[in-house]
Amino acid sequence: MAMELDDLSAFVSVAKARGFRQAGRAGGTSASSLSEAVGRLEARLGVRLLNRTTRSVAPTEAGARLLERLVPAFGEIEAAIGVVNAFRDRPAGTLRLNVPANVARLILPEIIAPFLKAYPEIRLEVIVEDGFVDVLAAGCDAGIRYDERLEQDMIAVPIGPRVQRFAAAAAPTYLAERGRPDHPRDLLGHACLRGQFAGGAMPVWEFERAGEVVRVDPGGPLVVRLGAAIDLAISTAAAGLGIIYLFEDWLKPHLDDGTLVPVLAPWWPSFSGPFLYYPGRRLVPPALRAFVDFIKA
Repeated sequence: MAMELDDLSAFVSVAKARGFRQAGRAGGTSASSLSEAVGRLEARLGVRLLNRTTRSVAPTEAGARLLERLVPAFGEIEAAIGVVNAFRDRPAGTLRLNVPANVARLILPEIIAPFLKAYPEIRLEVIVEDGFVDVLAAGCDAGIRYDERLEQDMIAVPIGPRVQRFAAAAAPTYLAERGRPDHPRDLLGHACLRGQFAGGAMPVWEFERAGEVVRVDPGGPLVVRLGAAIDLAISTAAAGLGIIYLFEDWLKPHLDDGTLVPVLAPWWPSFSGPFLYYPGRRLVPPALRAFVDFIKA
């Protein structure tokens, strides 16, 4: 059974890393030993689990199905073993968080450094993704998202500011040339710098004042992937090429130094801050429990 678990673990590592060398580097083992382990597993099961080419490795349909079941199963095993750490003087182990880019940029910096100083035996891995993620299937212990993206069976703990705002802004040179919009619908006649989710959808811009909600879908000269390339959109706005709509905290340094100026400020919508979420149906690893207690305090 120990041999089978080792081979299953090797398969998971290679499938997630999409390569034997990449998995070997991440796990501190050789690509050849991982290849032998996967070969043994395939021979034992009588089915090919990975398609191998000179450039890439990808799960077959059977491999993908197996991977879906193994990732949460190994997560449970790690959590069960991690319970032993509760008997240590200090929590230890790896904590994997899946977070959106704005949280990694605006909220975690004030939390992570003091947390790691308080718990030096915990290793933190932060994966940045903007879509909703099944944290168990992704091999993570917990995620951070906003309330409209939380599933019902999740335990949610507030983290970071409890109220945030979206803000619209533009460079003074742009407004001098194109004029200042007085109503959100005026944005349909302006150059707007848009963000796009990984799946291709572009969220509409939503504004609110005195109970009136206005949603607009303006066009413009630039579309960037939300999170990964948002700084490119900010620099393009600073260069005077359009209006940007983003988290107020992300734009604040540029608003403070005058590179960008507020647009439609009375219409900026507020929303509740993010939550740390994790499944309530599994054992809580000590590293995650320490993090939850830390942010609560």
